[in-house]
Amino acid sequence: MKNVDLVASYWTIAGPVHPHSETEYSPFDFKDRVLAAAKAGFKGVGLKEVDLEHTLLRRSLKEMKQILDDNGIIHVELEFLTDWFLEGEKKKRSDETKWKLLKSAEALGARHIKVGDFDNQVTPMPRLIEAFSRLCADAAEYGTKILFELIVDGMIKTLPETLEMVEGAGAPNGGIMIDLWHVVKLKIPYQDVASIPSRYLLGIELNDGTLECPWSLHEDTVNYRRFCGEGEFDVRGFVDCMLKAGYTGPWGIEVLSQELRKKSLEEAATQAYSTTIAQFPGGD
Repeated sequence: MKNVDLVASYWTIAGPVHPHSETEYSPFDFKDRVLAAAKAGFKGVGLKEVDLEHTLLRRSLKEMKQILDDNGIIHVELEFLTDWFLEGEKKKRSDETKWKLLKSAEALGARHIKVGDFDNQVTPMPRLIEAFSRLCADAAEYGTKILFELIVDGMIKTLPETLEMVEGAGAPNGGIMIDLWHVVKLKIPYQDVASIPSRYLLGIELNDGTLECPWSLHEDTVNYRRFCGEGEFDVRGFVDCMLKAGYTGPWGIEVLSQELRKKSLEEAATQAYSTTIAQFPGGD
């Protein structure tokens, strides 16, 4: 299918590195990842805050931007900001990460920064609205968007609550990132996702997996996601639903798995692209 831009999310091509470990940065060099992604057909790449900081020990933001431009990468995704809706020491550390991400977003021309929560930190909606609004206002100064990712471990985990927060903030650069994994695990109907107003649906990520598993949901999320078409999700049905709803933005592919971490960079990038583009009309 023409006019489909795919983004290789950070974890998909990060290699043998485990989420929530002491070192979440990729052992693969930034330039090598960009080259592999571009060669596979991707038009975008993702970077995590820890990996970004690690990369900047060797390369400048200017050099990174040149590498992206030289390889036709037009979508850059930065992640992940947490605790932005809290107070105290956690908020202080979050703010430090926020400014680093925003400055990098400006220099790299990043399309958006993903934000959310991994610790089920239930928070009153008025505070969430205010915090999200403030975050978007900061991001606007640096020319990027803020996308809240609805996930199973978040402080809010329903679509109505997510919409209440972003609509309440009313920021022109604030929206929602929908990850198929969490849609399936939270049992959100595809049509509900398709009904999100287009001004707020600013990002979609694809992947596959099993509908039920013998291990914990956390274990399932970080170790057993699969490439599109290799699990039990109705990936094509979801893609068709979102295309019919009018979504025209880039599509990320985000896979975290034990098996993926064993693959070479080139194999991971090539397989991620081919299995994802196959989910689109004419992509076989």
